[in-house]
Amino acid sequence: MIPLKKVVEEAYNRVLPHVHQTPVFTSRLLNELTGAELFFKCENFQKMGAFKMRGAVNALLQLSEEQKKRGVVTHSSGNFAQAVSLASKNLNIPAYIVMPSNAPQVKKEAVASYGGMITQSLPTLEGRERTAKEIQDKTGATFLHPSNNMEVILGQGTAAIELLKQHPDLNVIVAPVGGGGLLAGTALAAHYYGANCKTFAGEPFAVDDAYRSLKSGRIEYNETTKTLADGLRTHLGDNNFPIIKALVSEIIRVEEEEIIQAMRLQWERLKIIIEASCAVPLAAILREPKHFRNKKVGIILSGGNVDLSNLPF
Repeated sequence: MIPLKKVVEEAYNRVLPHVHQTPVFTSRLLNELTGAELFFKCENFQKMGAFKMRGAVNALLQLSEEQKKRGVVTHSSGNFAQAVSLASKNLNIPAYIVMPSNAPQVKKEAVASYGGMITQSLPTLEGRERTAKEIQDKTGATFLHPSNNMEVILGQGTAAIELLKQHPDLNVIVAPVGGGGLLAGTALAAHYYGANCKTFAGEPFAVDDAYRSLKSGRIEYNETTKTLADGLRTHLGDNNFPIIKALVSEIIRVEEEEIIQAMRLQWERLKIIIEASCAVPLAAILREPKHFRNKKVGIILSGGNVDLSNLPF
């Protein structure tokens, strides 16, 4: 069931005092390359460096006092781990963070700096979930899913709400899709705040479960996680998939080299640091420009937490 606009608005108002209202960048050269007018919503400038701060804050603020005392537990390869750690620190809530052993070192260090209590797991979804369940059983902490919790989804959508409040005439918004929380929240924002604004997504060919899920009508899974876009290695959930199925127009798949090219273009032309996952939307636009030509297009730049010693270019 798609939440009513009132619920989306409540999430926006709840999150607003606790997050940065991030800037929107433009680039004449990138407009010329794509044949569209692009508006980049720079969530790489968000607290802890990614949009996921929004969802974490929205979920944590709605815990009971007893739940806050017991703390929260989540599993994440990096950005949601950082978001929960920092938001929990700000709200004085214990945060237990399960991170796969192959998570980027820069993200592990950031989680630790924010006070998150890290437990490493096997680098599989099953390993992450099993370890999180063990911590939950031991501590009584509340589990927060990184992308399939409804309050997290609503919080993530507030980035697109801000973008549409500043540019209400957008024709399309494009977001990356991994676990589906950002895409579902963005689609809700476009539906309730846009003027016939469509939602598209970009996804790596290497982990194209969301693309296949839209085609089949059921949640599909990946047999590999071999993509540079480490934030997009997870799959959709039963809360976000119905929203995506109802409100997302299309998911465009891109190759790894196209992700690297789009990442480099944005570093060079926008003069900002972005991670590989949030280069995927521009890569999708460059790959299939026919969907976007002569349109006003919003792009959610999801984060900028990059290991500078391990760049792909």
